[in-house]
Amino acid sequence: MTDFLKLRKSAPDGFFAAEAAGLRWLAEPDVVPVVEVLEHGPDFLRLHRLRETGPDAEAAAAFGRALAGLHDAGAPGFGWSPAPQSFFGPLDSPFEVPAEPVDDFTDYWVGQRLRPLTSAVAGDLRGEDRATVASAIDAIASGAFAGICGEGAETPARVHGDLWAGNLMWSPTGVTLIDPAAHGGHRLEDLALLALFGAPFLGEIFSGYEQAHPMPDDWQEDLPAHSFFALLAHIRLFGRGFLGQAVSAARSIIARAEQLHR
Repeated sequence: MTDFLKLRKSAPDGFFAAEAAGLRWLAEPDVVPVVEVLEHGPDFLRLHRLRETGPDAEAAAAFGRALAGLHDAGAPGFGWSPAPQSFFGPLDSPFEVPAEPVDDFTDYWVGQRLRPLTSAVAGDLRGEDRATVASAIDAIASGAFAGICGEGAETPARVHGDLWAGNLMWSPTGVTLIDPAAHGGHRLEDLALLALFGAPFLGEIFSGYEQAHPMPDDWQEDLPAHSFFALLAHIRLFGRGFLGQAVSAARSIIARAEQLHR
């Protein structure tokens, strides 16, 4: 077979159109392999079927360099989506997120992502955990993570938006992107998600990225602030099993913000 069919009869309106638009937008700069969209409708998405190989260090480093190029292709604004609607989450239970572009990363990340999601999982946050998560969001709202390592302010990058290891396909043409939540974002969003659940050859991916984009020595200390949305989303999608990891990330965010503000 030459195609792969994703099918969900009860998909939210616009879900597959958003995924198709996201894949095409990521493919547009022609810097990283992206699975080809063949056709889509209200309840399906037909893709070119990929042949999988195994992860290897050389492909990982090449992907890191290509990912930097993808980010450099930019976006019209933070939170901008290539489709009228934007979604996050797995095929069986995605939820909609805002797709209105803003100029400031902090406004987007806190106002469009973190605070609405915290409200959605309020029933799972109690006592000290609730206070810790709120303090972490306040730390992000201070602007500490608008740049990298407290320096400057990032411009909107063209990000995959859900770049955990399961959305990388190791194929003969290199690491190929699938299943995006594509939008304009901070480039550390993608790097943070790669680290969150441990992508194969993560060190090589990061080294390749840094070859294209030299980074400050301690840039990885910023990553919890950029994976925080995904962790809170996992609580919404899968329950309190991710609460401990989210609260641990919140503590790291608070400590990092204090360090950056010194």
